[in-house]
Amino acid sequence: MLKKLFPLILITSIASFSYAQNLDSITVVKTKWQKTRVAKQVRLFRHHFDQKNLFAANENISFLEIKNTGRKAVFALGAEEKELITTSNFGIRDTAIAALNGNFFDVKNGGSVDFVKVNGNIINTNRLDKDGNRARHQQAAVVIDNGKISIKKWDGTADWETKLMEQNIMLNGPLLTYNDVDELLDTTSFTRLRHPRTCLGVKPNGRIILLTVDGRNEKSAGMSLPELRKLMKWLGCKSAINFDGGGSTTLWVAGMLDGGVINYPTDNKKWDHEGQRKVANVVLVKKK
Repeated sequence: MLKKLFPLILITSIASFSYAQNLDSITVVKTKWQKTRVAKQVRLFRHHFDQKNLFAANENISFLEIKNTGRKAVFALGAEEKELITTSNFGIRDTAIAALNGNFFDVKNGGSVDFVKVNGNIINTNRLDKDGNRARHQQAAVVIDNGKISIKKWDGTADWETKLMEQNIMLNGPLLTYNDVDELLDTTSFTRLRHPRTCLGVKPNGRIILLTVDGRNEKSAGMSLPELRKLMKWLGCKSAINFDGGGSTTLWVAGMLDGGVINYPTDNKKWDHEGQRKVANVVLVKKK
């Protein structure tokens, strides 16, 4: 009897999972986002899914959508070799329209643990493991050429990033989707568990999404990387790359309330806009 029931239970479970995923995608697509014009070619979208109606959880999502033309709004990197400063201070210092926290860094000594080049100057190099292997967050990059940003995938060579021609390069990851193809994700707790997340996505029309998902709070659970990948797809992205998240997750926009901090950073363990963590680098949106 049990042998006969098991396939039925399995089929029912798969069907229920698929149905839930379809509902989630419809929920995102039909969401009435709170929209704010930040600058020419830059729009802010916000929504709090507060009825446990996305991945069966509460989720607070904020993102910028930017026309990636290199005209009215341009992309840039802000970075320090060793010092750590907040995302908002990076944005203010560099007179930016907006700033998003960047890649992974040395919390104790400062500076990125991944390759970063700004305006042709190498700021940090990769820190490899004891066997000389790259971390998952060193197997892709965001690069900026003439104010336009794009994602590139590691080609497997040891000196890949040094051969890239762009003057502004930030290794990051893991890569979630690349040209409509899902990348293989590992099964570590970093991937499987829900955390605050930061992500950059590229839409087929070239527009860029800079996104944060808040977490570690009953008002917003955060997302696993598979969930984040689904979200970016539902927002229309053909490629998406994960950034450093957790307590680092911060989206800042000049001139907005709460000092410009849009999301709810978690370093102070409060549901407010005061809990920024100091970081090593950021992606900036600037007026040309």
